[in-house]
Amino acid sequence: MKQKISITIDREILKRIDSVVDNVIIRNRSQAIEHLVNNSLGENRTAVILSGGDEKNMKISENEYRITAGIGKTTVVEKAIKKLRQNNFRNIFIIARSNILTSVFDILKDGSSYGVKIGYVEEKESNGSASSLRLVNGKINTAFLVVFGDIIFDKINIEELWNQHIRQNSIATLMLTTSPMPSKKGIVKMEGIKILRFEQKPKQSDIYIGFSSMFVAEPEILGYRGSSLEYDVFPRLAEKGLLEGHLSSEKEIHIHTKEDINKYC
Repeated sequence: MKQKISITIDREILKRIDSVVDNVIIRNRSQAIEHLVNNSLGENRTAVILSGGDEKNMKISENEYRITAGIGKTTVVEKAIKKLRQNNFRNIFIIARSNILTSVFDILKDGSSYGVKIGYVEEKESNGSASSLRLVNGKINTAFLVVFGDIIFDKINIEELWNQHIRQNSIATLMLTTSPMPSKKGIVKMEGIKILRFEQKPKQSDIYIGFSSMFVAEPEILGYRGSSLEYDVFPRLAEKGLLEGHLSSEKEIHIHTKEDINKYC
């Protein structure tokens, strides 16, 4: 959440800050300062790759997990890391069970060869995505990106998602796309960018805008109770008016089976 502060600043610098205000995207001095500070800190952005859950359920073959599945000459997790680095995310946490983390470490090591710093967070047990994400509580104190570990998101404009969240006043901003099968996604009822209601995999729905396994959040989200982001945390944030959405023209690709890889390739 945003906090009101008082600062002293040089008059000429203040004029330069005011020149950033365009009354469209950046509407006032506070937003201009926040925009400039975030740009200057952009190289230190943090992301979390969420790959929790039972190891058996995360396998797509005898020797491959969803996150380590081979995609041509690379892997799902390498594509994720490279995309994140291109968007200035240098601090990356990966949450998963022990054997999955070992497989990922065999590929990425400490991340230095990819231009990032990787922190491995072991999940010993979990009741859902929110429980898994809370494992980084205390490790992150600024806005951060969360990406589910079983998606390819090469075409997604992460920068626009990030910038929208930074400009607004919400706990979380979800990446959204249209879906012909809303019963398989978390669907949202919206007014502008504000999400009024979040419902995970409804049996029937006439709404075709859904959550796309990626979001930006404030550290406060880690304090919300509930085992699942989709069933517990997101609905509660929507009720409180603290959940927003960013509609993407491009879609993520889910890698759950070998057939999914063949379709992608």
